[in-house]
Amino acid sequence: MADSSVQTIRISKTINAPKRYVFNWCTDFTEDDPKLTGSSSKRIILEKSKKRVVYASNYTGDDGNQKIGVNIVTLKSPTSWHLEFFGEEDNEIGDYKLSSLGKSKTKLNMVFKEKWKKVEVPTIEEQEKDSGIVWDKYVAALESDYNAQK
Repeated sequence: MADSSVQTIRISKTINAPKRYVFNWCTDFTEDDPKLTGSSSKRIILEKSKKRVVYASNYTGDDGNQKIGVNIVTLKSPTSWHLEFFGEEDNEIGDYKLSSLGKSKTKLNMVFKEKWKKVEVPTIEEQEKDSGIVWDKYVAALESDYNAQK
């Protein structure tokens, strides 16, 4: 029997911007990033270098209580980055890979391996839907920024 507390989620987005721009935009972590998706979570940048970003997240859990997590992002410029998240409700490993679909179009493929610490876990379909909605907001903001600077 498979462990239902461990799940793999896959998401893919096509972005109307060049690969280098997408990488730089997606990996320029700031404390204001949660506002892009309308999230009430808080982000505190602890370390930021060309190779790594570490930040703490303060968010509301499914139980309505405040939770905290630490995110460690390893940057592999210009085509990928790797996330390790350690939280109260779950731990997650995420791999992000970019591929060029032409001069001004990029494909972002994401794979997340989620290890839940709580009894009631969302289904893979629920997580893919929720993550897809969040990433649609990121993509819209990214494309808006790209078009504004053209």
